[in-house]
Amino acid sequence: MRRAVILIHVFIFLFYGASFADEGLSDILEGVRKNYGHLPGLKVDYTREVITRSMTMMGNKVKGDLATGEIYFRPPYFLRLEQLSPKPESIITNGNTLWWYIPDKRRAYQYPSKDFGKELRLLSDIFRGLSQVEETFQVVLLGRNKGGEYQIQLSPDPPWQEINRIVLIVTKGHHIRVVEIHNQLGGITRFTLKDLSPKKDFDEGFFHFVVPEGVKLVKEGIQ
Repeated sequence: MRRAVILIHVFIFLFYGASFADEGLSDILEGVRKNYGHLPGLKVDYTREVITRSMTMMGNKVKGDLATGEIYFRPPYFLRLEQLSPKPESIITNGNTLWWYIPDKRRAYQYPSKDFGKELRLLSDIFRGLSQVEETFQVVLLGRNKGGEYQIQLSPDPPWQEINRIVLIVTKGHHIRVVEIHNQLGGITRFTLKDLSPKKDFDEGFFHFVVPEGVKLVKEGIQ
């Protein structure tokens, strides 16, 4: 259960034909790489919505669980996700260790990053402009949504146990606006990303968690 919660945090139609998808997809991926591939780091505000399978069957009539926060990223695998509402939580990784901190419970969990290796590689691929995504995913252009934005589907190859597919919504200017993570049970976790801010410098220790006084640290999967 705890692993599933972390995957929700840290961790996105119609097919128009192979020839169109192959030609358009190549151009779109190149545009995304030009926008993201050179960045030394970034900050982006997000809104996260969790939609259960029953909610998806009701269309847009029911809103899912909402949260907002900030994502910080520095290549290759430095990540800090700060949830601001409905309650503060943090997920931090330096590429070797991952921490999940829940202030109101005065508890933090520590994991080896290898336990979430596939998910961290996916986030790294997304924020580096999908530079290596075709090595581990089948990538298909689904077409455009009603707003004219591109919809790209990433299907894990080989398959993942928890995640069925990821759908990215990319603007006409080749910026990633939405990441939808579809799980095997039919639920969706949707991250809507605002305009990103390139970030060159991070404070020392920004991607490392120091346990506050009075907080219990639980080490999971660590000998």
